[in-house]
Amino acid sequence: MAVSVCTVWSNLTIFCLFIQVILVTSAISATSNSTASGKENSTNRYNQDNCTPTEPSVTPTELLPEASQPLPDSGTLLLSVIGADRLCPCDENTAVCDMNCCCDRECNKDDVALFTSCTFTAVRSGSKQLCSQDIASYSLTTDVYGYLELQSSVQREINYNIFCVWSQNRFDGLSHPSPSLPTADNFDSLFSQFISFIFDPEGVNEGLPAEVQASSGYQFGDVLATAEPSGQKGIFYLPAHGVTADCVNSSPAVFLKDQTSRCSQRLALDGDCSSLQALRMDTYANVQLLAGRNADAAVSVVPVDVASVILQSIKGAQTELTVSDGEDFLPVRTTSSGCANMVLKAVYVIKYKSSGELVNASVSLVLGFVNTSRTHNSLQQEFQVIFQADGGEPAVHYSGNPGYVVGMPLMSGDRATDGISRSINLRDTLSLLQSTEDQDCLKGPHQRSPVLFGQDYMSGCTLSLEDITNCSLVSQSLLNVLRGPNPPQYVASFGNTLLENVLDWVPIKSNMNPTEVQSCQIPLSLHLEIEWTKYGSLVNPQAQIVSIREMIETNQSSLAPLSGGSSIVPVRSSVAFIPVSAAAVPGYRAAPSINAKLPFDFFFPFV
Repeated sequence: MAVSVCTVWSNLTIFCLFIQVILVTSAISATSNSTASGKENSTNRYNQDNCTPTEPSVTPTELLPEASQPLPDSGTLLLSVIGADRLCPCDENTAVCDMNCCCDRECNKDDVALFTSCTFTAVRSGSKQLCSQDIASYSLTTDVYGYLELQSSVQREINYNIFCVWSQNRFDGLSHPSPSLPTADNFDSLFSQFISFIFDPEGVNEGLPAEVQASSGYQFGDVLATAEPSGQKGIFYLPAHGVTADCVNSSPAVFLKDQTSRCSQRLALDGDCSSLQALRMDTYANVQLLAGRNADAAVSVVPVDVASVILQSIKGAQTELTVSDGEDFLPVRTTSSGCANMVLKAVYVIKYKSSGELVNASVSLVLGFVNTSRTHNSLQQEFQVIFQADGGEPAVHYSGNPGYVVGMPLMSGDRATDGISRSINLRDTLSLLQSTEDQDCLKGPHQRSPVLFGQDYMSGCTLSLEDITNCSLVSQSLLNVLRGPNPPQYVASFGNTLLENVLDWVPIKSNMNPTEVQSCQIPLSLHLEIEWTKYGSLVNPQAQIVSIREMIETNQSSLAPLSGGSSIVPVRSSVAFIPVSAAAVPGYRAAPSINAKLPFDFFFPFV
């Protein structure tokens, strides 16, 4: 008779002491003792061999209804009703034998004889992380007559990993609940539920140190605060698209995170145009930002100044408007289905100190006309927020490293005493006239587009002969329109050329001599011819500009023959990129020369 004494020292350690006592009795006593010990083993929760918990066997017939089913003992878990031999992942068709599905119970011997292999040779009853689980194995064998037979068995697999899971009592953690399907009744509730997940300004300060939370300046990722007219503290929201393309006013502006959003604004022009707050200029211009996160709304307030207002026509032509202090361009109804002065784009530029406090803020607006008969009761809007450090050195934008990248603007500048001076504003770079419909050359202001590397471009305007009263004045005005207000004189050979390396800047050569004066020399076209080559190895060549020429064509005689009897003369501007790379020649090393010296008596006695 063997007696097992187990002592529990801790929650994870069970010390077992075995005492074996040998008794000599009769055969009948030995049989009875063996039977009694077998009953003890069936009811004991610990195995006598290794002193590990064993799960009580529960058959499906012993299961009680869910309401009256007793709770399992501590540390044990009821076995799954479905065993490994009942699971079949390849059984896709009901009441039909699936080909090569050895675990399909609908397959008989005739079907198995047509199998070529088993799709699943082993089926597990649980996860691989469990310490023990049942595995159903399937294989095909050949009988004496040459027919295939199915062999199946269920075995217990033991996982000896020390991090294995002994029992899994959280079945809801193995899957996610099925989401609610959106319908016409619950769509609004689901939309409000998930829109808070996309834009959630709450909780951004959680987990920060106490000294950071006590600082007055904004930290990276803080939501910008506003001072409301009521004196309360608000949040600086901008429209953005949510789950759909429609604008949702729940996107907060975050400190030091430049963002750009485009969305569609729903229109309802049944009433007055000025009643639509999302399309009014004062909605985006009359904003009072708090200088700091913990600033007082009555003292530290940064108003948003209007930097520029551009009016855009239905056809795309843009004209900059002159804005006086406190002037607002309110929406005005033009037709039964159209309104003017609607906000199409708003760009905010916010400057800040190193301490995180805001210094000033400005907004540039683009107003336009809206016709619901063409826009299908929706308007595309764009919003942008840009953060710039106040003071310090401004950021310099490059167009490659080192070679130019296709689509990036050319780096241009003028000669200075200590090198090349370059403006950080992209508007002052080498540019061409932006073409719009029915654009008059002498009526501005004109929009310009920067010259992008590798992209040929052509644009123009029209010149009315009736407007030519002073030939020299019109000639200089047209030249300024074609070249731009501040035309650069040099272009960088590479995309990251330094300003102090003057020899790496290519001068712009022009065929027009300003000293030449004719009777009526009016420029009719401006063409930029840029030659570039591939520099470096064949594996990673870099684009380099080697020369740039400005070719201006003027009238040789009078303008009447050029117009063809019309009073309108077209004026063109264009740019072309010409590759001048030489054909790559593979380089080979010179063959080695043999410089061997033989002894003077090497051929003795023959010579």
